[in-house]
Amino acid sequence: MSVFLQHEVALEVAFHHLDPMEVVWFGNYFQFFDRARCALMQKIDYDYPQMKASGFAWPVVDCHCRYASPILYDMKVRVLAELVEYENRLKINYTIRDAASGKKLCTGFTTQAAVDMRTQELCFVTPDVFQDKLRPHLNNTDLSE
Repeated sequence: MSVFLQHEVALEVAFHHLDPMEVVWFGNYFQFFDRARCALMQKIDYDYPQMKASGFAWPVVDCHCRYASPILYDMKVRVLAELVEYENRLKINYTIRDAASGKKLCTGFTTQAAVDMRTQELCFVTPDVFQDKLRPHLNNTDLSE
């Protein structure tokens, strides 16, 4: 599978991320994914404000998370977001690793589809505005942060 763009963020697990069993609550993994996804989109200047200004919403239409090992309080983790599809929808794969050991803790993905905010119609081809933002970055998969 080709990776068209990637970005990694560093996060520290806070107490409010935990469930009563003192591990990260399963739903918070999607918040971690979203932090990496936003950073990925900021890299091409197409985060939520730019999406809205362009006239397109990008709702998540599918998501998945596979938990490999628990994430605990005060852990430092790295969340890698990789854009692997963009022509008809956005599919972003995620990998969460322990920053200290590199151990894989979780993998997952989200799929988003463009919706024209004016007509509320689903776009079957990714709008030109996104493709134009992405084009200069297609050969640059450097990680930062």
